[in-house]
Amino acid sequence: MRRQAVKIRLYPTEQQVQILAQHFGCARWWWNYGLNKCIETYKATGKGLSQSGLNSLLPPLKKDKETEWLGECYSQVLQSVSLNLSRAYQNFFDGRAQYPKFKSRYHRQSIQYPQKVKQVNDCLKFPGTLGAVKAKIHRLLDGTIKTVTVSKCPSGKYYASVLMEYEGDYPTSSTEGKVIGVDLGIKDFAITYDGEKTSKYPNPKHLAKYEKKLAKKQRIAARKVKGSNRCRKATKIVARVYEQVSNVRQDYLHKLSRKIVDNNQVVVVENLNVKGMVRNHKLAKAISDTGWGTFVNFLSYKLERSGGKLIEISRWFPSSKLCSNCHYQIKELPLDIRNWVCPSCGTHHDRDGNAAMNIRAEGVRMLSSSGTGEANANGEEVRPIRGRKPKMRHSSAKLEAPTIPLAVGGG
Repeated sequence: MRRQAVKIRLYPTEQQVQILAQHFGCARWWWNYGLNKCIETYKATGKGLSQSGLNSLLPPLKKDKETEWLGECYSQVLQSVSLNLSRAYQNFFDGRAQYPKFKSRYHRQSIQYPQKVKQVNDCLKFPGTLGAVKAKIHRLLDGTIKTVTVSKCPSGKYYASVLMEYEGDYPTSSTEGKVIGVDLGIKDFAITYDGEKTSKYPNPKHLAKYEKKLAKKQRIAARKVKGSNRCRKATKIVARVYEQVSNVRQDYLHKLSRKIVDNNQVVVVENLNVKGMVRNHKLAKAISDTGWGTFVNFLSYKLERSGGKLIEISRWFPSSKLCSNCHYQIKELPLDIRNWVCPSCGTHHDRDGNAAMNIRAEGVRMLSSSGTGEANANGEEVRPIRGRKPKMRHSSAKLEAPTIPLAVGGG
């Protein structure tokens, strides 16, 4: 079985907007109440509350006069909150996420319907009092509809993320075909090398194009009285500008990732520590605007669906400092030096183009060491003769998506 999600725009009526606001409020209150109960229980007993333990608190709350309004919310919506809270704790204890936080009414609002959502013509029909909501269904919902998440963005737009289940699995991951190395940067967003030619894709710098407009709208919002209707309207306008920047960025990343996946079977990228890199206050804004992590995620799921393979090499691999011709490694290479000459063989290198070549070569080496034989089939050298430090020969790769087979570099 394979699953796929589609995000569609909703157009609720005024009555449905009020119902959604009520459901959002109930779900938010129940999350905060459950989180507070978990904290208190842990302090008192040293143990937390499970999903069933949280759900057992709901019936008494619905009978209490002060919280009887919880009964007006669809029951499975509240049960989904219990499930998400228990998963949030599990992710925290497994080291995958931070400790769960309390939710605010001023941030993104969302609720989940775990079942019984159907498509009726151009509407999505939800169980309970919400009923059929008009939707712009731009893609065919031809799978079995599972969980549907309804959300409201700060800009005031409503969306539904529809998770569908299909028979059969995605194509088996294969390494037969073209291998491309991708070096992600700031000056140029991506530099690729496919074994024949080097291509550069510019960094559009989406946020910089909207900075003046954003600053103007933010100044207007800052002058409004907090809590007033005019303040809420001005804040919504600022959110729309941010949403526009996000949409333009995602459009660029989708198109570029689709172009790379359509023309290549194996994509090799560096496992960058983006969270650590943004601590540099001089580059944080530029790095955040590029969307490297989102781009790698797009590559990952597109390759998974097409039967391709994503390989991530170690972030400590000296892709820029290593000569792609003779494999001589220089000691230092500051960021402001964009071109350099190899002291060993005299080859002139473009910093980013050379890095893309080395990233691809390392990916081919890892494929060969994992037993696929792809490197030998392409007639490439699986290991440099000299220059590379021994510890780099044992670097391992961890793939973005857990469903893609793990590629491990041999010694």
